[in-house]
Amino acid sequence: MSAPTARMAAAAERRLPLASLLALAMAAFITILTEALPAGLLPQMAQSLAVSEAWVGQTVTIYAIGSLMAAIPLTAATQGLRRRPLLLAALAGFVLANTVTTLSTSYVLTMTARFLAGVSAGVLWALLAGYAARMVPEHQKGRAIAVAMVGTPLALSLGVPAGTFFGNLVGWRVCFGIMSGLALVLMLWARIKLPDFAGQAAGRALSLRQVFTLPGVRPVLVAVLAFVLAHNVLYTYIAPFLSAAGMAQRTDAVLLVFGVASLLGIWIVGVLIDRRLRAMTLGSIAVFAMAALALGVARDVPGVVYVAVAAWGVAFGGSATLFQTALANVAGSAADVAQSMLVTAWNLAIAGGAIVGGVLLERLGAGAFAPALIALLALALGVVWAARRHGFPAPAR
Repeated sequence: MSAPTARMAAAAERRLPLASLLALAMAAFITILTEALPAGLLPQMAQSLAVSEAWVGQTVTIYAIGSLMAAIPLTAATQGLRRRPLLLAALAGFVLANTVTTLSTSYVLTMTARFLAGVSAGVLWALLAGYAARMVPEHQKGRAIAVAMVGTPLALSLGVPAGTFFGNLVGWRVCFGIMSGLALVLMLWARIKLPDFAGQAAGRALSLRQVFTLPGVRPVLVAVLAFVLAHNVLYTYIAPFLSAAGMAQRTDAVLLVFGVASLLGIWIVGVLIDRRLRAMTLGSIAVFAMAALALGVARDVPGVVYVAVAAWGVAFGGSATLFQTALANVAGSAADVAQSMLVTAWNLAIAGGAIVGGVLLERLGAGAFAPALIALLALALGVVWAARRHGFPAPAR
């Protein structure tokens, strides 16, 4: 091979398949936006469906329950199926669910559609990281997963506020109709651009127990549970936390700072993850813990709050990529089943954050958040530090 040809081949190997990875990122964007959009449209949906805002809020809960219930059993049951048709089936679930939500005048029918969307999300989340990792060489896995996950912070920082604004302008049903259209377009995009991969052969597929006991899987799941639980305690109750600090009118600005910082976090992780996975994970947990300490000590100082929230956003932005990459590395060919366990742990942490945060707020007040967060993050830090052989391995010398 000539020198120019060799250089061209090396450059081609370094290039990520961006069109394919961005299709996965768009899938993540649709998944998160479908889940969170009702939160910004509660009054309109409540009036249209003739129920209270609290009942409309349960459309988010039923979505999470669908994901929680479906992720592990459906992923295990579909191990042998080819990956692209399975991904397209999950996207078709979003088309159907969001179309029904758009047209429904019945609260029960809407809740059924939201449950179906959650089931589709459980399957989709279990697929994304493994799908991205299989499209690139070993040394690019982390960057590929980072690109595939960029849809998550984009949906939270830009999609939900934009959807809320647009919904107030033209009606909430139009928003869900647009989500159906986006999912339909994405199905075509995925069919054209995404490579297809075989599922696991029947004799090679590992059982749930075998995957769970693989070295490194359990430390990653425990770290996810502790880290995401800490995040959701604060994120779910950020409004009362800020209110107690005299910043109730600045909640939208604080969330904007968090969203923008999250984008920075996922960019940093995307650049460094393939060389510094362990260090980046330890650093993210430590930065979040320092932010929690600052919020506990000086939560009545607006400047400190903004800086601490920005640090929290940077720490959280790339966390999904870090944990999913670590799990994909330790699970190998069983990555999809392992990722379904991560999806379950993540959703348990979301539900747990609402419960634990509510109890703390009711019993002890918002001032109890910081100590609780620091305790959870100390657990996560200890688990990651101890998993230096399997899970979050130290770099080879």
